[in-house]
Amino acid sequence: MGPVRDGVLMSKLRDSEAWAEYARELGDVLYSVRRDRQMSQEGVAYASGLSRYTYQRLERGLDSQGETANPTLTTLVSIANALDVGVEDILPARDLPELQ
Repeated sequence: MGPVRDGVLMSKLRDSEAWAEYARELGDVLYSVRRDRQMSQEGVAYASGLSRYTYQRLERGLDSQGETANPTLTTLVSIANALDVGVEDILPARDLPELQ
């Protein structure tokens, strides 16, 4: 696959139902791990350097504009560190959506 120009490939992925489902599953995993760690959304958000609102939206699979979430690697690493787990522990346990 060639280089992504102007975010076209990411835009296609982000608009797909497969990505929306994956983002919802990511949110479900974040919720489960957070609850297992007996942490509040505010606690995870603060420890991750995120606003509570942003973290809440990620648990719903959404971004701040109400679109399908697409957190950066930095955000995922920050959340994993706050939850004291590896990044692989907060990603849904299934194949990633296909890039079209």
